[in-house]
Amino acid sequence: MEEKDKIRKSEELRSFLFLTVVMVPVLTVMIIATYGFAVWFYQMLFGGPPHH
Repeated sequence: MEEKDKIRKSEELRSFLFLTVVMVPVLTVMIIATYGFAVWFYQMLFGGPPHH
C-alpha cells in the first residue's frame, strides 16, 4: 500500500510540473495570439486604411 502511495505522489508531481512548465506557457501564448489575431481581423474588416 505504501508503494502505491509513493508511485501516486510521483505521478502527481510529474503531472503538476508538466502543467505548470509546459501547458501554462503554451496556453498563455495561444490566448495572446488569438487576441492579436482577433484585433487584426477586426481592424481589417471595420478599420479600413488609416486616414490622413
